[in-house]
Amino acid sequence: MQRNSAPVRRKLREGMSVSQQRKQWPLYEVFIRARAGLEHKHVGSVHAVDARMAIEHARDLYTRRQEGVSIWVVRSSDIAASDPGDAEALFDPAKDKIYRHPTFYAIPDEVKNL
Repeated sequence: MQRNSAPVRRKLREGMSVSQQRKQWPLYEVFIRARAGLEHKHVGSVHAVDARMAIEHARDLYTRRQEGVSIWVVRSSDIAASDPGDAEALFDPAKDKIYRHPTFYAIPDEVKNL
């Protein structure tokens, strides 16, 4: 049996380039945790068909030098954000609760990330 050595190509939608089709895929925001104990940080965005593909794209794009230990992806459309104009009303009630700030506690030298 003879095998076809030509690469498998996905059928393009009529009149659309590959990059145009990818832009129609959902946009995912990518968060990477550099080391255990640190928080995840936003590093960029990828277009992907689903979350699994988004993680694979994120791994290839943002952790080529094995910078991370964990990857989070979330659809951009699922992110809800506060309005910067509402910051005063949203954050002012916390200003009078000084006990929530770690200024009253001694942090041991052994604690590297807090």
